[in-house]
Amino acid sequence: MTPSAISFKPAQIGNRGLLAATLILLSWLGMLIFLLNFPIDWKNPLIYLFVLIQTHLYTGVFITAHDAIHGVVAPHNKRLNYWIGFLCTTLFAFNNYNRLSRKHHLHHQHSATHDDPDFHDGNPHFLAWYYSFLKEYISVIQIVLMGITYNILKIWFPMENLIVFWMVPAILSTFQLFYFGTYLPHRGEHHNPPHNARSQKLNHITAFLSCYFFGYHAEHHNWPYLPWWKLPEARVKSDELRMKN
Repeated sequence: MTPSAISFKPAQIGNRGLLAATLILLSWLGMLIFLLNFPIDWKNPLIYLFVLIQTHLYTGVFITAHDAIHGVVAPHNKRLNYWIGFLCTTLFAFNNYNRLSRKHHLHHQHSATHDDPDFHDGNPHFLAWYYSFLKEYISVIQIVLMGITYNILKIWFPMENLIVFWMVPAILSTFQLFYFGTYLPHRGEHHNPPHNARSQKLNHITAFLSCYFFGYHAEHHNWPYLPWWKLPEARVKSDELRMKN
């Protein structure tokens, strides 16, 4: 039996995907409102901690959009699932949900091949691949909308706070998502076609902190209908199966 043959029941997700999405979105929004009014003192270590927390929450917003693409945020209400995904991609630097959805499904169909929009086989180095990844997803309209939003928000919030707690975490989050969710899982040679993905070592704490368990990437490709919070269970079952074999 291969790992992909292990059975999981999507129906078990129920409303937990919606609860997870609500928690992440409210945490991100509440933290952002708090931080945009927080006095910045570069000698205060909390500043750097808050940037890291907000970066992680930004990543969670994108992961929620990703789960919506796979239909598991609100699996029993397709319209609600769509609009949550649309909201999350919009909050994440005005990304286009439909465009992301189309490209992500191509990634699953042609993982780590020249037909994969997330893959860069011409140069495996991190920065070259990251640059290629950004070009694939960033559009001029996003930059324009971000600029307009910034100029509106600075009417009410300090410019420094907007840069430190709104813009910087968003940029750092793209590094986090790319490094742990694309680069590490798909670089180099693979021996598990057609998924061509590997997983990090089993450690739920580091897996959550690094990228909401998406370091368990082979499991995500084996069971793309599983939400991020079900991946630890899949990773454990995969390890148990490998040990038996």
